[in-house]
Amino acid sequence: MKKMEFKDEFYKKLGEEAITAKLQQIDEFEANFRPNTNSIAMKKWCTDYEYRKREWKWRQNLAKANEELNINEIFTI
Repeated sequence: MKKMEFKDEFYKKLGEEAITAKLQQIDEFEANFRPNTNSIAMKKWCTDYEYRKREWKWRQNLAKANEELNINEIFTI
């Protein structure tokens, strides 16, 4: 089975301008509609570096667990 490679370091590369633009988009959304769990989570992701870091680590571990399941053939389709 081919080894899955999941090397996403996007949270480290995302610039201040992109985060500011996303925050503006979130503010516009919340002004037109009401805040929901998605907009609140995205706002936290944009404003908290440690949150982004933990989320990135979570995705890495999820990919690793998926890889282990596929390698050990515990989960087959």
